[in-house]
Amino acid sequence: QVQLVESGGGLVQPGGSLSVSCAASGSIFNIYAMGWYRQAPGKQRELVARITTGGSPGYADSVKGRFTISRDYAKNTVYLQMNSLKPEDTAVYYCNVDLQTSRWDRSRDYWGQGTQVTVSS
Repeated sequence: QVQLVESGGGLVQPGGSLSVSCAASGSIFNIYAMGWYRQAPGKQRELVARITTGGSPGYADSVKGRFTISRDYAKNTVYLQMNSLKPEDTAVYYCNVDLQTSRWDRSRDYWGQGTQVTVSS
């Protein structure tokens, strides 16, 4: 069994900052890429940021320069620091982790439960 537990999020005014984190636990042999997606009401889920096994980050154009993704290998945790938040950043944020549960299994994607981020005055 693998669990992804997200924390953080909440309500913030435009221009403010928030951070979210996602910790993976359970039967984990190896973790590869980790990332964050978001889904706003009435819209499709979209990739926000992703960080590779080697620590190289990638961002959606809409968040470049404002969001920072990082990971802690020892804690199996991925973070997303969100600055200069805009109302259009309002969404449920989901972490996504590509991991392997044993050396005999292929890696696959796991999803967190989602955490709400609301940017509003």
